[in-house]
Amino acid sequence: MDLKQIYREIVNEHNLHPGHKEPLMRPKYERRGSNPTCGDDITLQLEMDDDGIIRDVGFTGEGCAISQASSDIMLDMIEGKTKEEALALVESFLKMVRGGATEEEIEALEEAAALRDVAHMPARVKCATLAWYTLEKMLGEEA
Repeated sequence: MDLKQIYREIVNEHNLHPGHKEPLMRPKYERRGSNPTCGDDITLQLEMDDDGIIRDVGFTGEGCAISQASSDIMLDMIEGKTKEEALALVESFLKMVRGGATEEEIEALEEAAALRDVAHMPARVKCATLAWYTLEKMLGEEA
C-alpha cells in the first residue's frame, strides 16, 4: 500500500467516523466557520481548563469529506494542548497546505499530514483549512 492510499484511508475514516462530531454541553469557546462557495459550514466548540489546557472538543456542521475530516483530525490534535500549542499546529498546517512546510513540520502534524496533497488542488485548500482558520480566529479572540 502506498502513502497516498494510506492518506486517503485516513481522510475517509475521519469523514465517515468522526470522533468529535458532536456538540459539547457547555462549551467555553464556540466559533462558526463557513465557505459559502462550496457549502462547507462548521461550528467548533472547546472547553479549556483553568490552566489553559484544551480539555474537550467538538464540532457540528456539514461539508465535503475533506472539510469534515480536516475538522476531526485537527480536534484530535489539539485536545490536551495549550492555546499556544494549538496555534503552532495551525501555523504548521497552513504552511503545509500552501506547500511551504518542511518534512519535519509535516511529520509533526501526524494524521493531518494526510491532507498535504491539497496543496496541489487549489479548489480544495479552502475545504481543508476551514476548521484551522476558524480555530485560529477563535483562539485569537481569546488573547
